[in-house]
Amino acid sequence: MYIPKHFKIDDEEVIYDFIENYGFATLFSQHKGEPYATHLPLMLNKSENALYGHFSRPNEQWKDAANQQVLAVFQGPHCYISPTWYETTKAVPTWNYVSIHLYGKMEIVEDRKVIFDSLNDLVNKYESPDSPYNLNDVEPSFVEGMSKGIVAFRIKITKIEAKAKLSQNHPVERQELIIKHLENTSQQDNIQVASLMKKNL
Repeated sequence: MYIPKHFKIDDEEVIYDFIENYGFATLFSQHKGEPYATHLPLMLNKSENALYGHFSRPNEQWKDAANQQVLAVFQGPHCYISPTWYETTKAVPTWNYVSIHLYGKMEIVEDRKVIFDSLNDLVNKYESPDSPYNLNDVEPSFVEGMSKGIVAFRIKITKIEAKAKLSQNHPVERQELIIKHLENTSQQDNIQVASLMKKNL
């Protein structure tokens, strides 16, 4: 990923927090000689420096992604930035966004306990705190049967590229104008980008 120095994220905790908050990723690999992508939730295991996830078994990406160097892209909030928001007419439109690229080698996971634990972690993350649903309460034979329809995997992370393009290359006064305009809308992405810009200031 092309990352000008203004936009590079070096802080690992910031990167990990971002992945935690925006865990629905796009996973790229080569399949039958062509680029192929699947959209799916991925779980970060910091102690293993690895991502966990699973394919639907009929999705044949898993058949040749194993042992490949793959790319997982985590896309955060993004929005259009109008040049009319600036204090000058010498400007052009742009786009603000945050994106994290994780590279690593994929391996298929066969261990049933590891598979269940990774599925349980996923459920616990996304169920609301007051939800009565718990994977441990589901009939084990049913879970086992459903598990046969997926292919679990682990990606050992080898490289991280992180970019936050949030108008850091503009004067502070201009960044404040952009934030003001973004906050004056009801679009959630605009508001989230404004919040991230404020943290930078």
